[in-house]
Amino acid sequence: MNIQQLTDILIKSGIESNEAKCEIRMLLEHFLNYGEAEKLRGERLSDDQLSVIEEKVIQRAETGLPIQYIIGEAWFAGEYFKVTPDVLIPRDETEILVRKAIEIINENGFKTILDIGTGSGCIACTIAKKTDASVLGVDISNDALRVALDNVTRLGINNKAVFRKSDLFGSVHENEKFDLIISNPPYIPYGTDLSKEVMQEPKAALFAGNNGLEYYEKITEFAPKYLNKDGYLMYELGMGEAKAVKSIMDKCFSDIETIKDLAKIDRVIIGKLIK
Repeated sequence: MNIQQLTDILIKSGIESNEAKCEIRMLLEHFLNYGEAEKLRGERLSDDQLSVIEEKVIQRAETGLPIQYIIGEAWFAGEYFKVTPDVLIPRDETEILVRKAIEIINENGFKTILDIGTGSGCIACTIAKKTDASVLGVDISNDALRVALDNVTRLGINNKAVFRKSDLFGSVHENEKFDLIISNPPYIPYGTDLSKEVMQEPKAALFAGNNGLEYYEKITEFAPKYLNKDGYLMYELGMGEAKAVKSIMDKCFSDIETIKDLAKIDRVIIGKLIK
């Protein structure tokens, strides 16, 4: 079995050619520390080494398990984050949310941030690492929180990002106030057809009731209670949900704006607490 044959296994399973080549590179680098430098030096892989990759390739092809779960990490905002099937895989769209949050935090000198549904902790950790703010990340899943704690340790920011088990605001204390509340909530309507790969991710982090608006409604209702004066609320948006979420936020938030992703889809929404 050679690298081209391994790539062909992925292609025959339905993975696009360029993506298959990329995934093979990821597997080689992660499990064998074999990258472009080793390839240019003419280093050859042994049959035993290739058999390690073959096992992972067959797992990927037969189960549809995302490559990030197989290697156990995902690239997000300039860092590798630990991921397991207990958490969503960080995506490029969420980087848009985080970049805007960092901009708002730095412009306003914000110090306290709440990340609801923190999952892997990629949002909380990135904000904590790139600003002077402290972040509380909450999640209902114990397994997700364990992943988030591992990522804090990876990045060496234990004193700036902390995590707590909580069903939305359930375990947030009444006297805790935040300058910004951020969330990438479940927003896919129940019954939506998704790819085999996406369906391997935790369902509780994907799907929401009320046509995908359930958690926007719940978080927005209670957010004003936990925000400081002039605080902000911001969300990642599902496709086609911007108008409905703006309507939900209009009652308590002003200066509402949306940000589009590279596909020109409204992907982030931000509002400032009405004084």
